[in-house]
Amino acid sequence: MRHDLWRGWRSLSLVARRLMAARFLRSVAQGALAVDFTLYLRARHWSAPEIGLLLMAGGLSGALLSMVVGVASDRMGRRSFLLIYEIGLIIGTGALIGNGAAWVLAATAAIFGLGRGANGNSGPFAPAEQAWLATAVPERRRGKVFSFNAGLQFWGMGIGSLLAGVLPKLALGLQGDGVYLPVFGLNLLVAVINLFQIAGLPEPRSAAPESALAHPSADDDRVYHRENRAMTRLVLVNAVNSLGIGLIAPLLPFWFNLRFGVGPGMIGSVFGLTFFLTGLFSLMMGKLADHVGLVRSIVWPRLLGVGMLVAIPFMPNFTDAAILYVARSMVNRGSLGARQAFSMGLVRGHRRGLASSLNAVSWNVPAAIGPALGGWLIGLGSLTWPFVLAAGFQLAYSILFLTVMAGYEPQREPRPTTEPNAGSVGRHGS
Repeated sequence: MRHDLWRGWRSLSLVARRLMAARFLRSVAQGALAVDFTLYLRARHWSAPEIGLLLMAGGLSGALLSMVVGVASDRMGRRSFLLIYEIGLIIGTGALIGNGAAWVLAATAAIFGLGRGANGNSGPFAPAEQAWLATAVPERRRGKVFSFNAGLQFWGMGIGSLLAGVLPKLALGLQGDGVYLPVFGLNLLVAVINLFQIAGLPEPRSAAPESALAHPSADDDRVYHRENRAMTRLVLVNAVNSLGIGLIAPLLPFWFNLRFGVGPGMIGSVFGLTFFLTGLFSLMMGKLADHVGLVRSIVWPRLLGVGMLVAIPFMPNFTDAAILYVARSMVNRGSLGARQAFSMGLVRGHRRGLASSLNAVSWNVPAAIGPALGGWLIGLGSLTWPFVLAAGFQLAYSILFLTVMAGYEPQREPRPTTEPNAGSVGRHGS
């Protein structure tokens, strides 16, 4: 298994390997912030509604920028936008470390989505990154490679979550919110490394026009109409999903702290275990998608997660709630790679920036509203309703995805009796 993973990794292009490595490192830094950011804000005496509004601002600004970036990257290329992101993150995080003023914190968080636990994506510049990776991976391997990539992201988030309990202890001589500065230092270091990784990557001038939806002889207007209809439906369905996730996911460390009185050490350990197991489950989802199709591999696990999500706030202690959270995260997040591959397969290569940006908008806008609503409910004293409402939206998403998007299931090629050496990540490793 290990040999197959390594052989498959080496069979990927340099661009694919570097982009996946950069996202892995970024997910480590973001994993630490996912645990510590809301605790950092609480140490600065921010209330739950104020934290929710800040997270909402990050989501809304990210949605606006991602739309611009996605469309522009289809015309101007992908690499320059990722370089802008890393340079901007270096400047913003460095300013935050050197100047803890509220406006610096708010601006940096709003632009780069700090603390949102984005699984290593490059904030509002993620559409360019996603489209570039899709171009660098052959279509027949995309579902499995994307699932492997999602596994790497989750493992990185897991490492970062464990570091979230360690890094504050390294802030010798600092107190209060100052103990969290090493977490921001980690994000700064990763941004510098990734800047050099991405700067040396070659980029093709244009993406090859391909589509899982279009017959080679189909009229171009019909192809555009079908692609546009597919993207519109996916945006609407995703909006339901992201609203449900945004209601509670970014606020979970804050909720665990309020509900059970636990700190970053215990929360980080739970998040770390969650992401490690979710990464393994993501590899299993790659195989499941190969057998039952992308749509079913997305819907079936999420239906299991709905009941678990409802039960979490009713648990009598932190251990029981944490076990349910880990199990729910595995089945819910494990389909990330399948969802990414599905959305990238709806359009041809030269429109993937647009498709990825629309996908980001359908995620960011409702997910931005979610924390504000969840924070407001928690501020009113309700630690249960955010979970119940989130579960309702998750159930609606599962039903809608199965009924609305099933017609866009890409056809699976028949499995050959023997396969060449160049495909082990796509074949066994995910």
